[in-house]
Amino acid sequence: MWRIQRGALHTLTRLGAKARLAELRSEEAAIRKAFPNLSGGGRQAAGAGGAAARKRRPMSDEKCQELSERMKKYWAVRRKTKR
Repeated sequence: MWRIQRGALHTLTRLGAKARLAELRSEEAAIRKAFPNLSGGGRQAAGAGGAAARKRRPMSDEKCQELSERMKKYWAVRRKTKR
């Protein structure tokens, strides 16, 4: 039976992980070459065929309170009609 010391096993595991990462990077490069409009974040980047990301302005306390009240009314009606 083979006996491998803990340090040697760790070294082999690390080498295997490095090799797998190299394979994945190579595969990623091939995919990006085939589909250049893809971005890394899962969304299309502005300028790479996608629309610019929408920027949101912070809501004032008054607007936030109004929205809260509207949503409470909305959900109250939904709960009533669901029963």
